[in-house]
Amino acid sequence: MLIHPQFDPVAIAIGPLAVRWYGLMYLIAFLAFMLLGRYRARQNVLNGWLPRDVDDLLFFGVIGVIVGGRLGEVLFFQPGYYFAHPLEIPAVWKGGMSFHGGFLGVLAAVWYYARKTDRAWLDVTDFIAPLIPLGLAAGRIGNFINGELWGRPADPGLPWAMIFPQVDTLPRHPSQLYQAGLEGLALFVLLWWFAARPRPRGAVSGAFLIGYGVFRSVAEFFRNPDEGIFGVLTFGISMGQWLSLPMILAGAALMIWSYRRR
Repeated sequence: MLIHPQFDPVAIAIGPLAVRWYGLMYLIAFLAFMLLGRYRARQNVLNGWLPRDVDDLLFFGVIGVIVGGRLGEVLFFQPGYYFAHPLEIPAVWKGGMSFHGGFLGVLAAVWYYARKTDRAWLDVTDFIAPLIPLGLAAGRIGNFINGELWGRPADPGLPWAMIFPQVDTLPRHPSQLYQAGLEGLALFVLLWWFAARPRPRGAVSGAFLIGYGVFRSVAEFFRNPDEGIFGVLTFGISMGQWLSLPMILAGAALMIWSYRRR
């Protein structure tokens, strides 16, 4: 039976300065966005994209991810805890970032960027959609290192079942790694391939919404459900699945609109 290694949450310590693994994973995510974005911009110069545009996008995106991700965690998943401990809301270095909240934050940041640069909003979302999944994979690895968001109990015979000593002695699914593989690596490969050829405006964004929503919903069957604002499970559906359902529906509608409009 595998046992979670119980990593030290501090990756690097220099005197009083401590860099936590969770923060380091976010740094890796932003770096991957910048490098992939610059490469993608060079492939889309004829469409008006330049590598320097990625720097501005990253600046606004970082703000959207951090603010939206934290507020999403507070409002969607753990409102009771954070309303009782409001001073812990800014403590992002301890973990606790909602993808769905971060996604809404990024959409708001991208809207501002599109308006500022006189671009179509969907052109910008189509550009950044393939750049996001590797960052999601890094974030899930950060969750695994922190030993948070553990999985549901698993069959003891499952070769990769893992005990999380900080939780209990039951073998569990390492669902953080499932999510890193699905909504991270698999979604990146699919979107990068899909975006490699010219697509109608909005199609790549729609593919991202569908892909993430489906992969996240599948992973939720193996992840210990969060409490959420609707309770732990409502009609057998977790909070993560409830939040993913509108993404899937919106992505399908966007894909249909995109190809019909073409």
